[in-house]
Formats: sequence, C-alpha cells, structure tokens
Amino acid sequence: MKYFAHETAVVDDGCDIKAGTKIWHFSQIMPGCKIGENCNIGQNVVVSPDVVLGNNVKVQNNVSIYTGVICEDDVFLGPSMVFTNVINPRSAVNRRGQYSETVVKKGASIGANATVVCGNPIGEFSFIGAGAVITKEVKPYALVVGNPAKQIGWMSEYGHRLQFNEDNIAICPESNDEYILENGNVRKK
Repeated sequence: MKYFAHETAVVDDGCDIKAGTKIWHFSQIMPGCKIGENCNIGQNVVVSPDVVLGNNVKVQNNVSIYTGVICEDDVFLGPSMVFTNVINPRSAVNRRGQYSETVVKKGASIGANATVVCGNPIGEFSFIGAGAVITKEVKPYALVVGNPAKQIGWMSEYGHRLQFNEDNIAICPESNDEYILENGNVRKK
C-alpha cells in the first residue's frame, strides 16, 4: 500500500489515495474521493464521496469533509472545523442532488471550530481564525475572524500578518517576500 491507514480507519473501495498519505484512528474515507500525496488525515475524520484533497493537505481531528468540497494543495483544516454542503437543509427533504461546491484554494488555513457555509470560495493563502463563521467569499491572503467573519488584515504565504507601508508594500519577516496592496486585493510581487 502506498499510503498508511491505521487499523481502526475505514477506507472504502473506490478511493484514489496517493503515496505518503497517512490516515489515523477511527477515520472513514468514502468511495470516489481523491486524496493527494503526503496528506495527513487526523483522528475521527470523515471524507465523503467525491471530495478532492490536493497534495500536502493537513486535516486535524474531528473534521467532516462533505461532498462538494475541493481543497487544493497545502490546505490546513483545523481541529473540529465544519463544512456544510446544503444551503437550506431539512431532515424530511432530500437535497442530495443540490450540494453546493466549496473550493479552498492553495495554501489556505482554516482555524479550529470555524464553520464554512457552502458555496463560499476560500482564497489562496487566506487565514480563517478559530471559531469564525464564513458566510461570504474570502479573498486571497485575507485574515478573517468572527461571526459572521470579517476581514481584519492580510497574511503572507508563511502565515505572518502583513503590515503595509505608505506605498502599499509589505515584506514578510520570515521569507522577505514582498506583497502589494492594490484596489483592495493583495498579490505577491
């Protein structure tokens, strides 16, 4: 086997799991999902059918990743964070054919106990604080917190808060990469 699965994990037939991925205690990987290389799936995680996880995705304990979720490479999903996949669920109404897609772009981090309401894209290298409730699109490099989540700043690709000077330039203290703020958006120079 090219990946590791703990003996208590359930990996259904029909999954595509790449080399170097680790699946820990009491997790369930359902048919049709695609999991990239070198992912880490923590304890008590459910990966539903047709979910896509890119390479190097880190999923902490107690996360359910429902059908409709796509995580690109290098995404971090914090402990007990929550995805939804139906905008108006009712127990007595079957809406399985109405799942909304939620795309989490490359390098994004979602903090512990955060909730992502389906259909809201999460921008690359954005940072969602612990307990935040995402009810609208999150811009690339944005730092958002609260319920409902509001943007309070910008983050570097290394996870440092960016401080922009009068020329709208910020430098990451760890990498020395430069970022530019233009028209309410940030890009790496």
